[in-house]
Amino acid sequence: MARVGIVDVGSGTARLVVYEYRPGESYRLVDELREPVRLGEGLAATSRLAPAALQRALGFLAAVRDYASATGLERLDAFATSAVRSAENGAELLEPARLMGVPLRVLSGEEEAAYGALAVAGGFDVADAWVMDLGGGSAQVSRLEERRFAGGRAYQLGAVRLAERFFDHDPPRAREVKKLRRHVLSLLGEAAAEMRQKRAPLIAMGGTIRNLARAVQRQHRYPLERLHGYRLQADDLAALGERLLGMSAAQRRRVSGLSADRADVIHAGALVYLTLLEQSGYDEVTISGFGVREGAFFRHFLPAPHLPADVRELHLRNLEARFPQQQLHIKSVRRLAAALWSGLEPLHRLPAASRELLDAAARLHDIGLGIDFYDHHKHGAYLVLNHVLGGWSHREQALLALLVRYHRKGKPRPGAYGALLADGDEELLAKLAVMLRLAEHLERARSGRVNELAVEVSSESVTLRLRGPHNAWVEAWETQKDAALFRRVFGRRLIVAAQ
Repeated sequence: MARVGIVDVGSGTARLVVYEYRPGESYRLVDELREPVRLGEGLAATSRLAPAALQRALGFLAAVRDYASATGLERLDAFATSAVRSAENGAELLEPARLMGVPLRVLSGEEEAAYGALAVAGGFDVADAWVMDLGGGSAQVSRLEERRFAGGRAYQLGAVRLAERFFDHDPPRAREVKKLRRHVLSLLGEAAAEMRQKRAPLIAMGGTIRNLARAVQRQHRYPLERLHGYRLQADDLAALGERLLGMSAAQRRRVSGLSADRADVIHAGALVYLTLLEQSGYDEVTISGFGVREGAFFRHFLPAPHLPADVRELHLRNLEARFPQQQLHIKSVRRLAAALWSGLEPLHRLPAASRELLDAAARLHDIGLGIDFYDHHKHGAYLVLNHVLGGWSHREQALLALLVRYHRKGKPRPGAYGALLADGDEELLAKLAVMLRLAEHLERARSGRVNELAVEVSSESVTLRLRGPHNAWVEAWETQKDAALFRRVFGRRLIVAAQ
C-alpha cells in the first residue's frame, strides 16, 4: 500500500488528508488534520495576508510537518489557492513553508477548477457536468465534457471575501444583500447564460454548499447520512438562505448542520449559489463530497488522464477492499443470482438495470462478517449506507443496503429509507431480495457444490434443479425454507430438486 498526504491551504480552512491506496485499484482516506486558518481574513480590504492569518497558517503547516515525521509520511503534495494567489505578500507564507519542509504550489484559478472537475469525474457516473467550487476566497466554475476538463475559471466570490466586503451589519441590511446580489450577477452572468444554453447536471463542492445541504437534510430528517450525491433543491436552499440572512452569527451557529466556524460568512456563500441558480434556471444542485483535494489525489492514484475506467466499479472495490470476504463463496453467489435473475425473468419482468443492482448486492452481502458473524446482515447494511459509493444514487445505495440487510432472513421492507425510493421500488426490493437469498442458500455449505442451476417456470410452480458432482442436500434444505416468501412475491410454488 502506498500513502500520500494532500495539503490544501485555502482561504478559510487548511487541511491535510492522508490516503492509503493500491495504485489504480482501491483507496481509502485514513486520516485528516483540519484548521480554520482564515488566511483570507482582511484580504479584500488590504490585498495582503494579515500577520495573524499568516501565523495561523504557519502553525498548521508546522503541525503537518510534525505529523508527517511522526507517522513516516514521506510524500506530501501541498498547495495553496485563492488567498495566496491574490495576496501581494504571498511570499511571506511560501518561503517559511519551504524552509520548514512543506513547499506549497500556488494553483492558478484554472488549475483549481481543473482539480475540481477531475474530482467530479472520479466521483460521479456522468459524462458532462457544470462544476462549481465555492471556498473562502474564490469560486471556480468549470465545464466537464466527456469526463474531461473543458475549461473553467476562478471568480473572486469566496464566502469570507464577500462577507467582509459587503456585510457591515449582522444580520445584513437589505441594501447590503441587494448590492451583493448585483455583484455576483455581474461576475457570473455570462456563466449562467452559458449554463442555460448547455444543459448538464450542476455539481457543487466545498464546505459552504456541504454545510447548507446538511442543514436542509437535518431540517427534513433525511434518512441517509450521506452528502455525496445529495440533490439539493433550489427551493429548499432559497428558504434556508432567507432564514440565515435574517439571523445573527450567534443564531446561525445554532442551526443544525452548520459548522460554527462558518457561521459569520455562510450566508454570503448561500447568496452566490442562489443567484447562480436563479439566473441559470436550475432547480437543483447535486452535492459532491469530493473536491480539490480528491482531484489532486487522483493524479497520484491513477495514470493520466487520471480517470477511473468505471466509477461505480471503483467505489464498490473500495468497499470490498476494506472488508475482505471469502471470494469463492462470493463468486458462487454472484453466479447463482445471475442464473435466478435470468431464469425468473418471465415472472419478475424487471428492467435490465436491476441485474447490476442484484450483482452488487451479491458482491457485498457478507461484508458485515468483518464486524461479527451474528447480525452480519445488519452490519453489512450499515457499512453500505456509510460508505461513499461514487456513481451510485442515494436511491440505489438505499436499495443495495436493504438487499444486504435481507439476504438472510426477514420480510424485505423499505423502513426508514422508503422516502428515498421511487414508485415500484418496494416490489423491486422484494423480488431482488428473494433472488439474493435463494442464491445465498444455494451456496450454504460455501463449497460451490451447485455447479449448475436450471430454473423451470410453469403456471403453478418454479422448480430449481441443482446439479453438481455431490448431492447438495443442505443447500436444497435451506432454500426450501423460503418457499412461503417465494410464493408471496412471485405467486408460484417453489420446488427444489437436488440431483
